[in-house]
Amino acid sequence: MKTFTILLKSIDDVKDFVNTVNKYNYEIDLSTGRYVVDAKSIMGIFSLDLSSPIKVDVHSDSCDDLYDDIKTYLI
Repeated sequence: MKTFTILLKSIDDVKDFVNTVNKYNYEIDLSTGRYVVDAKSIMGIFSLDLSSPIKVDVHSDSCDDLYDDIKTYLI
């Protein structure tokens, strides 16, 4: 499992992020505080506090391609 931290600043960022992570077969979770949601769920992401950094947990060890695709959101 790999972990990153991202920041989604706008609705367009959320839409683009969801479209990007949906291309991958492995599970990806987002968490802030005690809340954990599926990164492929746009409704789940909007339930998080988007004003603070979000932790991304990728349930795969070979996710370099995903890392490259979400580089613009990484902190």
